[in-house]
Amino acid sequence: MLRPQESTTRQRVALNGLYDFAVDWNHEGFDNGWAIGLPRQGLTAPVPGSYNDLFADNAIREHIGWVWYSRRIRVPRGFHGQRIVLRLDAATHLGVVFVDGREVARHQGGYTPFEADVTDVVEPGREFLLTVAVNNELSHETLPPGEVTQDDDGRKHLAYRHDFFNYAGLHRSIWLYAVDPTRLEDVTVTTDVDRDTGRGTVRYAADFAGEATEAALQVLDADGAVVAATDRVHVDGGSLDGELSWGDVNLWQPRHGYLYTLRVLTYEGERLADEYDQRFGVRTVEVRGKQFLINGEPFYFTGFGMHEDHETIGKAHSDAHMIQDFALLDWINANSFRTSHYPYSEEIMDYADERGIVVIDETPAVGLNWHMGAGIMDQGGGNTFDPGNVDERTREVHAQEIRELVQQDKNHPSVVLWSISNEPDSGADGALEYFEPLARLARELDPSRPIGFVNVMFAPCGVDRISHLFDVLMLNRYYGWYENSGDIEAARRILRSELEDWDQQYGKPTLMTEYGADTVAGLHSVYEIPFTEEYQVALLRMYHEEFDRVECMVGEQVWNFADFQTKNGFARVDGNKKGTFTRDRKPKALAHELRRRWAEKLGR
Repeated sequence: MLRPQESTTRQRVALNGLYDFAVDWNHEGFDNGWAIGLPRQGLTAPVPGSYNDLFADNAIREHIGWVWYSRRIRVPRGFHGQRIVLRLDAATHLGVVFVDGREVARHQGGYTPFEADVTDVVEPGREFLLTVAVNNELSHETLPPGEVTQDDDGRKHLAYRHDFFNYAGLHRSIWLYAVDPTRLEDVTVTTDVDRDTGRGTVRYAADFAGEATEAALQVLDADGAVVAATDRVHVDGGSLDGELSWGDVNLWQPRHGYLYTLRVLTYEGERLADEYDQRFGVRTVEVRGKQFLINGEPFYFTGFGMHEDHETIGKAHSDAHMIQDFALLDWINANSFRTSHYPYSEEIMDYADERGIVVIDETPAVGLNWHMGAGIMDQGGGNTFDPGNVDERTREVHAQEIRELVQQDKNHPSVVLWSISNEPDSGADGALEYFEPLARLARELDPSRPIGFVNVMFAPCGVDRISHLFDVLMLNRYYGWYENSGDIEAARRILRSELEDWDQQYGKPTLMTEYGADTVAGLHSVYEIPFTEEYQVALLRMYHEEFDRVECMVGEQVWNFADFQTKNGFARVDGNKKGTFTRDRKPKALAHELRRRWAEKLGR
């Protein structure tokens, strides 16, 4: 699925803005015809936007079930004779799309795009009614998983085992776009470089729709100059594979995101039917021994686990917030982040490409742990991999999430590592049987990148059963916080011993993908007391001293970039406070500590 764009042959219209909005309190919308007209509740909601924090209404914020969006849309007259496609960049977690009351699309999974060809149900120059129903419920057959229960008075409750608020709605853009019936349908690019000659290579695999007879491909540099090209070549069976190479290649490098464009021209006979530009960067990724290499050079990750989370808009994409967050990444000397714990918007991935920020790209498979986080996250009954909990049906959904993640982000040079799960119960019976086919699938979908998963502290070396399946070890550790809280030296001993164990047993590149302490901005003490800014600095300084001792360590990503919202609970006061910045992006003392350390790591 190609992302919509404008070209000499393609048109697109953003359908963002204000929509009529209704909360389906009694699950009656489908039976009562809401697809052709919403009841008047006096509510309006923006797209993109999470609806939860908009209305100063706790019942809406905590609503479990369906909400509905509706708006009249006019199809541009210039779309005549084209295939007309309606695309939603995300609907969290289940989206059902109607055109004039007719269902045209349905998608489960809150963080990846889906679309429908609506050519036969809309007319250029005329209006149609667009209605989208969105459901925020979670089950053992969704990712992340959860359970909906109902008490005696009919109130619904949603339990889930991930530590971020279950924001819902239409978080990303909606598009209406037009393409020729004969067109490029998909393209996959991989790159290589000959370091002796300085020649770059891009390999492409293109799929076409309609009556494509020939195609021509060009590589354009950042200034728009053609540096390599094919003649018009025959398209055989709707697909075309090949490669192009050129000299004096400019590499995509961390913090220097040089981008080329692969232009694909599709012909039907002598007619140019379609033109599509796919940006890419020339870079290589390799795991060699205990090293993680980008362009043949050892790479050390500095950065954060992040969240798409801001006041008022929740998980909605905002260009302004994105620019601010990337500016802070640059200021603090971070070179990377992990998309914890779900695929991020395509705008963010594009900007990471441009800025040279390295990305660990993660599926929404968080919460696959039935014994996790008492007092913070809901716990389940039985064992994690028991039938009815995380089982074969869950694995089918998990596999689809991996497919959709790779499909969305496969051409981004910023993505150097796939993370297929965060903190699963990897030491439990059934973990190996569950994850072995998923690891194999990830490798089959993309042999060009390493794969990993994020290990939870309750499955240390010797207990974990699945790390041998993966190329890179990623560890989340909270010694000095959830264990040995307030005792930094005791935490040091445990951390040192465990890092040495991983190094000796596996000898693989190892990242600390989460470590930190909840910290109340402005709370200070002459003592190293938990929740103070001084304790956060002292604890992480200890972690860094231990990282620097161990040969296998190739990176550190602090949890978290910024404070973020979570479900209510006695252990969470207005959310998770482990951020290096506050939720409104004010730096805590740790930000200055990290800025100094990472400047040294990057040689700045």
